[in-house]
Amino acid sequence: MIFKINFFKQEFIKLNREIFNMKTIILGLFVFCLFFNNSYSQNMKLKDTLEYRLPSEILITAPRFTMPLKENPAATSILFFSQMELTSPRLISTDEALKLVPGVKVDNKWNGENVHLSIRGQGILSETGVRGTEVLLDGIPLSDPGGFTTDFYDVDWASVDKIEIMRGPLSSLYGGNASAGLINIETRDFTNSPLTGSAFMTYGTNNFWKGFGQFGGQVKNVDYRISLSRTASDGYRDHEKFWGNNLYGKANIKFSPYFKLSPVIGYTDYYNENPEGITPQMMDSASTQANPDALNFNEYQHTERFFVGTTGTFNFGSGQTLHEIKFNAFGKRTLYTEAFPDQIIHDAIVTPGGGVQYTLSTGNKSVKNKLSIGGDMKFQTINRYSYGNLGNAVEDILSGKLADEKINQNAYGAFLADRIEFGPKWSALVSARYDNVEYKLTQNQLNPSDSAGSGDLKFNKATYKVGVTYLANNNISLFANYGTGFTPPSASELGANPTNIYGGFNTNLIPATSQGGELGIRGSYKNIFYFDLTGFYLTTTNDFNRFRVPDRPLETFYSNAGSSRRIGAELYASWKPVKYLTVQAAYTYSNFKYTDIPADGIPVGDTILSKIGEVISTGGTIQTGNWLPNSPEHQLVIDVEINPVPELTLGIGSETYSKWFLDGTNISDNSGFTDGYTLFNAKASYRFKVGGTYSEISFYAKNLFSKIYPAFTEPDPGGNFYHPGPKIEVFGGLKIGL
Repeated sequence: MIFKINFFKQEFIKLNREIFNMKTIILGLFVFCLFFNNSYSQNMKLKDTLEYRLPSEILITAPRFTMPLKENPAATSILFFSQMELTSPRLISTDEALKLVPGVKVDNKWNGENVHLSIRGQGILSETGVRGTEVLLDGIPLSDPGGFTTDFYDVDWASVDKIEIMRGPLSSLYGGNASAGLINIETRDFTNSPLTGSAFMTYGTNNFWKGFGQFGGQVKNVDYRISLSRTASDGYRDHEKFWGNNLYGKANIKFSPYFKLSPVIGYTDYYNENPEGITPQMMDSASTQANPDALNFNEYQHTERFFVGTTGTFNFGSGQTLHEIKFNAFGKRTLYTEAFPDQIIHDAIVTPGGGVQYTLSTGNKSVKNKLSIGGDMKFQTINRYSYGNLGNAVEDILSGKLADEKINQNAYGAFLADRIEFGPKWSALVSARYDNVEYKLTQNQLNPSDSAGSGDLKFNKATYKVGVTYLANNNISLFANYGTGFTPPSASELGANPTNIYGGFNTNLIPATSQGGELGIRGSYKNIFYFDLTGFYLTTTNDFNRFRVPDRPLETFYSNAGSSRRIGAELYASWKPVKYLTVQAAYTYSNFKYTDIPADGIPVGDTILSKIGEVISTGGTIQTGNWLPNSPEHQLVIDVEINPVPELTLGIGSETYSKWFLDGTNISDNSGFTDGYTLFNAKASYRFKVGGTYSEISFYAKNLFSKIYPAFTEPDPGGNFYHPGPKIEVFGGLKIGL
């Protein structure tokens, strides 16, 4: 054969259709729920809309200590499944799940599960995934050693029980992975019930459908749950089709009152076509169209991942002296393929790791102390090769490989944390950590004598944080903290080398560092009103910047871009003036600007000409006082729920974003920024009982008035900045076993 087609992709799709028929499996789970769900459902109540409203007493584990939320000296949000399900019944992606969390911005590029997330502007330049935010799933980290979480495909949001989101530098607890914060996701446990299950099907606009099923129970000292799902859609835009399969298993094994082990296992398979960005003119004229390159070169992404891990807890001691040991261990195997216009990349990624933490608890009625020491490590090996793309994702085998390399990443960290309670009102939390992150690149072909083709890089940093909490009374608590953080360059940022076409590391990149503080207050009034308000001030040094060069206009490179100053305020509030009405709101104010930029500015690109001599980029520079990109000054989400009777829920919501700039140059024409917009959503659900089984039928409408808006923006020298979001979409679903 002259040309090689992506054989793995074609064969796997065929296997997926013939063997892994998820529709049939989900249908079987519906039948299972009808016949075996009685004992579980009869003990269930209809949804309690107050469940998530007053989270102050909820115990959290995100700060590495178990404590009530009201005693945590840091900006923290708690989400429960009932809350996420009410606000976004489709519930397939991170932007839907975290909609009511202030300080968090999630961009959904292709209306599926491929998202980009940033907290307080940290990670705003990544094209996808999460940068500088630690993500935990049942205690297992999803991020790599460099602090980059490529996707949330391992998370099925329909199986989530609770999410803890801590905002602000947490490097002193979790390393460079957490310079922006932490997202701690906990899935459900099926305890104190016999064999039971639940399932749902959703269908909607653009041939979207999702089937989800789960079953589990408890046998003696072991409880378990297994879930599986299939999601698929033709997409809103041309060449935007996606599908995904998710299989996840979890168990809790209590060997004794003092020792518990919680193993998890998961499999993820996700495929999405990439329609690429388009110009403002294209979006205004026909927002469904794809970039011509995406069609001609059949751009797509395919991720297949298998992972296994476990967490464990061992407690011993008595009286006023208690000991606790927590640990985790995991391993992942990922196969990733992506088709670009110029090449097709194949990655085989292996990621093992683990960690341990010892906590000593002592004290009396006056003073209580918890002292903790621990460490963790992650390793990752990326074997990567690529061929040229001749068109339609046909690989140019005859011309040879464009890249053939191996990247090794290692991260080691050790921390010390101390939490002191001074009587019933005051408490303090102090933490410090030292991290070392290493990269090694080995080139396997092309220019073995090219010294720029291989190399070793090491980054290390010590960080700290101190915070105090004051409980004014049972309903009001105040907190303050100050801390430092650092973000090492990721493998993808280092691997984009503007000085060597054959690869090698960009050795000019250095870690970004940050420092700042928070002041906050949270509280409630008579189970009617709950609020959580935080103000913060953060400075960063050596922020990351994206740029292009004339001789390689299709590639993105990274540099350090001076410093920035970030001032912001975050508010979450819920109000229940009468029994059947609940109003929730999340507001974010972001004033993020560059500081201390050299007089001649930081370049983001040179003047670039197309093949026919047309200027497609005029370049530009970042100047002191410019706004950071992709950071709207105002962000507001409002959700209103009405329960005229316990079985019926009606709701309407809105999402508002003010203007933001596409890059740090702040060019003030229609190619340099996007206007603000507001979207409106509506939903309705009715819960009923058939036999002994609770069920629910629901309807959900997104973007009621078909507003044309950019779901994601990115700087591009060709002016292809915009990934348009869909116009109105309508979904209907049926659930058996709530």
